[in-house]
Amino acid sequence: MSTTNRRSVMMLYSDKMDPVGHAVRIVLAEKDINVEIQYIDAGDPPVELRELNPYTDTDTLTLADRDLVLYDIQVIMEYLDERFPHPPLMPVDPVARATCRQLCFRVRRDIYVPLAQLQGGNEIALANARKTIRDNLTAIAGAFDQKPYFMSDEYSLVDCCLAPVLWRLPYLGIKLPAAAKPLQKYAERLFARPGFRKSLSDAERELQP
Repeated sequence: MSTTNRRSVMMLYSDKMDPVGHAVRIVLAEKDINVEIQYIDAGDPPVELRELNPYTDTDTLTLADRDLVLYDIQVIMEYLDERFPHPPLMPVDPVARATCRQLCFRVRRDIYVPLAQLQGGNEIALANARKTIRDNLTAIAGAFDQKPYFMSDEYSLVDCCLAPVLWRLPYLGIKLPAAAKPLQKYAERLFARPGFRKSLSDAERELQP
């Protein structure tokens, strides 16, 4: 019998500092889902996790729900939103849902990719990655003059993806320009949500006062 089949409670494996795992933990907290979170060392995942996820060499984020095991952040977040529909974090309308997915993709490609590059490399590479993140965030700042959330009046999975990045900016040494003030106000709204506060690991809480 597999480890997953023996589990009666949903389990999330996540590095305690990984923004991708943090995004999923925000979804779990917003929906108040009963889940056991096991914080792991991404550089040395436990044997149990290796048995569940064949891709632990590159990505340790894993959700195990009875006999179901999921690895991809978008698949995990949408599964949680469909299985636990209240409060909804994706629109009902097909066009709006596709837009939400596309925005999540853009966040992962334009911000999460350079964010991962900050884990190593020389000073020039690190400076370039910080500049890319700062510029990409500044480019979307104006959107928050029109809507309280990212291109929407309602809190969604896109906001769950952005919140971990915005929380880490001071720790990463990224200072937004004055032109990004609407984005900074948006970040304050996200950080004030009970679900966000609940989602933080102890290590993540120490990133900001």
